[in-house]
Amino acid sequence: MPLDRCNIWHIRGRDRDLLIDSGMGICSLRQAAGDLFGQQTIAFATHSHYDHTGCFHEFETRVAHAAERESFVADTAKSLRVDHIPASFRSYLDRVGYGLRSEYLITALPHEGFPVEAWEQRGASPTWLVEEGDVIDLGDKTFEVLHLPGHSPGSIGLWDARSGTLFSGDAIYDGPLLDELPESDVTVYIATMERLMKLPVNTVHAGHDSSFGRSRLARIARSYIDSRR
Repeated sequence: MPLDRCNIWHIRGRDRDLLIDSGMGICSLRQAAGDLFGQQTIAFATHSHYDHTGCFHEFETRVAHAAERESFVADTAKSLRVDHIPASFRSYLDRVGYGLRSEYLITALPHEGFPVEAWEQRGASPTWLVEEGDVIDLGDKTFEVLHLPGHSPGSIGLWDARSGTLFSGDAIYDGPLLDELPESDVTVYIATMERLMKLPVNTVHAGHDSSFGRSRLARIARSYIDSRR
């Protein structure tokens, strides 16, 4: 379903590869895309929400922000049934444009015999905790960690200043932004949006929906700020 369909980004480097987010874990990334992971792969989680961390456990090097360290194990998805989601949260999702109309969070089974009723996500703790300004070095490419809280306290992105490319996770994307989660902070989110508007971005590869450029980033950020002030 669109709500839980996160973007997964793979960047090949000279010395090691980078995987940005890992989906819900309905299918194994190692099995589905094994041809991509021929050398060391750094799994980078933009935040700990279950739609971004499902295959985090499949990689030895797991990067996340310290503010969400415990959530990677504690807050894993326990069910695919929509009726197991609290009614108040379903109402919120419906209000912002993510109405859940089917019985399950998936619309098709990955294979015959998939245990849809018994499925639970497997958690995994980060092995490498990062902060604002840390660098992920692939040998021939480097990315700076940006702390972009608001959607969640440990939301982080990756910035390539040479190309003006931002991998933003759920800090900003071209769809309904969620800021009424228990861990969200609207005031902090506004500050993140103001920061993003000043970043010399050429391309944003976000956690959901399509990629976009600087002008679209400015419109999304300004619209969010105006709606919350």
